[in-house]
Amino acid sequence: MNIPRIAYCSPVNPAPSGISDYSEELLPYLGQYADVTLFVEDGLKPTNPALNSHLEVLPIRRLEREARRRPFDALVYHMGNSPAHAAIWRQARRLPGVIVLHDLVLHHFMLWYAANVGRDIQQYVRAMEARYGDAGAHMAQLMIRSRFTDAAFDFPLCESVLAAARGLLAHSRYVQEHVAALRPNLPVAIVPMGVPLLPPVERAAARAFLGLPPDALLLASFGHINAWKRVEPTLRVLGDLRAQGLDVRYLLVGSVSPNYDLMSLIDRLRLGDAVIVTGHVPREQFEAYVAAADLCVNLRYPTGGETSASLLRLLGAGRPTLVSAVGSFAELPAGVVAQVDPGPAEYAQIFAYCQLLLGQPDLAQALGAQARAYVATDHTLEAAALGYIRTLARWYRWPVIQRYRPTPLWDVIPESVDLSGDLAPAAPRHPHPPAEDDVNPLIKRVATAMAELGLTEDDQVVLASIAQRIG
Repeated sequence: MNIPRIAYCSPVNPAPSGISDYSEELLPYLGQYADVTLFVEDGLKPTNPALNSHLEVLPIRRLEREARRRPFDALVYHMGNSPAHAAIWRQARRLPGVIVLHDLVLHHFMLWYAANVGRDIQQYVRAMEARYGDAGAHMAQLMIRSRFTDAAFDFPLCESVLAAARGLLAHSRYVQEHVAALRPNLPVAIVPMGVPLLPPVERAAARAFLGLPPDALLLASFGHINAWKRVEPTLRVLGDLRAQGLDVRYLLVGSVSPNYDLMSLIDRLRLGDAVIVTGHVPREQFEAYVAAADLCVNLRYPTGGETSASLLRLLGAGRPTLVSAVGSFAELPAGVVAQVDPGPAEYAQIFAYCQLLLGQPDLAQALGAQARAYVATDHTLEAAALGYIRTLARWYRWPVIQRYRPTPLWDVIPESVDLSGDLAPAAPRHPHPPAEDDVNPLIKRVATAMAELGLTEDDQVVLASIAQRIG
């Protein structure tokens, strides 16, 4: 029995990337159809014991040697807009394979890579000029001087990744269409993003576990918090709802960009008593906060072309959710989310949706139920794995597709969500940015241009390394 062999190159935990969770959930299902060798960043020790128990896990520096010794039947590289993909990008150029493109905009990654791996920030400047002419050169100069604008999203800087790919897997038509415009002859396939459908958690139990008021109306946003998540218009809506006498609170669950002065914004709007900022939380607490929310706000503009696993988790949990009608989010079907148009109508639409869905719980519950049903039908891990396998079999000309193992290699869906553990220490409700005297001026220059594209407050080492390269 000749079982196909896949070399699978991806971040896994503890690598700081959402793709770590993505791969750890997908791999046991891929393993039903193939023997998967997982290649990880040199020196990384996976924290998920199931990976080492069920897969061969090797440092990515050994990929070429292993491929020469016994060729793989498919090579898969996961690329996203964060430094966690540096070693993957280096190998993908040396040994071409299929690239899974999680973010169309790789601007931040390419800037980081030029400074930290290439040790030459001018690599980035030259690439911007070569790809986009004078406009690209001008934008590059703005970026390295921390004069960041929304226009940077118009320069995806993903062309070299597309050039290195033998084929490309995408999770949205948005990415597929943009890739086709940039490299028309590249084979591209859309596969669904899969997420585990967790068992429901009672709202009252989640609030009791988290110490949240049992009867308040709770808005919640999840993930890294920056200006592009449209927090300011949501806070203004919060203030106006409270002015009407509604006991509405706003949960911001995730890390806060060091270059987004959330504290001043909250204080200026006099909403300190109505906003809770948790900082990064473990997965169990994330799920509890999702269950505790009455309405989730998952807005972002501009978009980097990403498909959001965190959004799918909200929908899978049956939460009514607002999304921006841009990029892949505009592809979600009617009746699954409430779509908000970016631009002049944004505030009014957020306010109207909040009034409607907070004021009519039955309607909100129906929207959440349709969202959960959509994820259960269209975004299963089984369908995601089969999408990968069918595409790889076609592109690499496998003779047959067969499920060699009847069940996933390990279980990623618990029977229930555990609400018995201890809570992690809470972050300040609206944390202050670093004091001016505590931040290296050169790091500050780079940070504004970098952090909003993906780096977080935990990435001072990365920022320092970039500062050294351009200093």
